[in-house]
Amino acid sequence: MTVRKNQATLTADEKRRFVDALIELKRSGRYDTFVTTHNEFIMSDTDFGDRVGHRSPSFLPWHRRFLLQFEQALQSIDSSVTLPYWDWTADRTARSSLWAADFLGGTGRSRDSRVMDGPFAFGSGNWPIRVRVDGRGYLRRSLGAGGGLTLPTRAEVDSVLAMPTYDTAPWNSSSDGFRNHLEGWRGVNLHNRVHVWVGGQMATGVSPNDPVFWLHHAFVDKLWADWQALHPDSSYLPRGGTRNVVDLDDTMRPWNDVTPADMLDHTAFYTFDTAA
Repeated sequence: MTVRKNQATLTADEKRRFVDALIELKRSGRYDTFVTTHNEFIMSDTDFGDRVGHRSPSFLPWHRRFLLQFEQALQSIDSSVTLPYWDWTADRTARSSLWAADFLGGTGRSRDSRVMDGPFAFGSGNWPIRVRVDGRGYLRRSLGAGGGLTLPTRAEVDSVLAMPTYDTAPWNSSSDGFRNHLEGWRGVNLHNRVHVWVGGQMATGVSPNDPVFWLHHAFVDKLWADWQALHPDSSYLPRGGTRNVVDLDDTMRPWNDVTPADMLDHTAFYTFDTAA
């Protein structure tokens, strides 16, 4: 069984294998297909039209499937690799271990946010940005530079985990409920705030260009699993007959063989470690 670990507990060898698999997936061209898919969905998902990956109840099962597919792509290169998660309630600064030069590299330089160290710096030759929202072909970050923005706290996470209802009408970015508060369109803003805190490509539709995307979403996925454990009598909503959103047993694009119901039990695919 695949076990997803807190990135802070990874050994040097586990970090190296994860990075090497990312670079090989990038070299083959397969990595950029994930960037393209994410951008296509974030651009087409709107509050008042058809929405699948974002601003909708299927935000969590869609990304669970997206991460699972990506993890399987990495494992086709190195079967020992699993997706680590970044607990941004604990590793809260630009000095945290995931930003070290032996792992993801650090923040970008001040004049253009270009990442200068680590295996994904443009100078390494490993990580050209091909799926772009502008003309810049290098990885960009501006960790914590967004006007005093801070990463979510554990207390803020716990306040969202305490919400007993998965989602509510109108099933978009104005909805109440756990999903929308976790996604970040309402309340304390968890998921969205982290994207903005990292900055650079992470603050755009092509956010998977930054490898930290996968660690961030692996933690969001863990928080959904934590919520499920806290609220065993609550489940995915809506269940059926809802316009413009993916109901429990509806197929989620771009896949033709997966529904939210198929994604409710993560233990069919992986578990999480118990590291704090």
